[in-house]
Amino acid sequence: MSPFLLAFLLFMVVPLGYAIYESVFTSRIIGGTVFSGFGNYSQILTSGMFWSGVIRVIIFGAIQIPVMLIIAFFFATAFDLGVAKYGRFFRTIFFIPFAVPIVVSALMWGFLFEPAYGPFSHLANLLGFHNTDFLSNSLMLPSIIVIAIWEWTGYNSLILYTALKSVPRDIVEAAILDDTPLWKIIVRVKLPMVRPAIVMLIFLNTIGALQLFVEPLILNNYSAGVVTLNWTPVLYIYNTSINDAQYNLGAAMAVVLGLVIVAISVSSLLFRRSKGEFS
Repeated sequence: MSPFLLAFLLFMVVPLGYAIYESVFTSRIIGGTVFSGFGNYSQILTSGMFWSGVIRVIIFGAIQIPVMLIIAFFFATAFDLGVAKYGRFFRTIFFIPFAVPIVVSALMWGFLFEPAYGPFSHLANLLGFHNTDFLSNSLMLPSIIVIAIWEWTGYNSLILYTALKSVPRDIVEAAILDDTPLWKIIVRVKLPMVRPAIVMLIFLNTIGALQLFVEPLILNNYSAGVVTLNWTPVLYIYNTSINDAQYNLGAAMAVVLGLVIVAISVSSLLFRRSKGEFS
C-alpha cells in the first residue's frame, strides 16, 4: 500500500491542498496578493458564465451517456450471445477509438466536420442539406456528442461485456429451455443482472462529462468564436488561470468543480451500498 499512498499524497492530496490555499487569496496589480477568504467563491457562485458552462455539460451528459450506453449494451450483448461472427476481432476494433489519444481524435473529427472540405459536409449537401456547418453554434454540441460516443463506446462495451460474462450460464440455459424469446432473455435476465455495472458507468461517465475540455478546445481552431471562453467549466478554468493569469480565481473554480465531482462520487458509493453491492 505504501507506494500507492505516497503517490496519492504527492500527486493528489498536495496539489488539491495547494489549490484550496491559493483559492482564498487574490492577486492585485496594486497591493500584491492579499487574503480574500471566500471572496473568490462568492464570485464564482454568483457567476452566470461559470454556471452556463456547467449547464452545457449537463445537457451534453444527459444526451451522450444514455445513447452511448444503449449502443454499448447492444454490442456487448451481441458479443456475449455469440450472434456476431469473429467477436474477438470486432471487440478489438470497437476498443481502438478508446486507445486513440483524445487530441488525435478531436483533430481527426475536426477534419471530418470541417465545413468547407469535410466529407460530412459534402455528404449533407448530397442528401439535400445544403450549407450544413457541423461546427456552427447550433451543431457544435451535437458534433462533440458524436465524437464522445465514438471515443467511449468501445470502453463501456468492454465493461458491460465482462459483466455479462459473469451472468451464470445455468440461468440463461433455463430460460432457453423454457422457450423464452431472445429479447426477453436480454431484457429480463441479463440486463437486471448487470445493473450494478451500468450504474457504475453512469456515474463514471457523468464525472467525465463534467471534465469536458479537449474536444471543444481543439474544434475551436476549425470554427473560431463558436467555443467561448466559458463553454465548459474546465475550459473556463483553463482560460481564467492560463490566459488571464487569474490563478487564484481559477483555483477556486477548480475547487468548486472538484466538490461537485466528489459529491457525485460519494452519491455513487452510497447508492451502490444501499443496493447491497458492497458493505
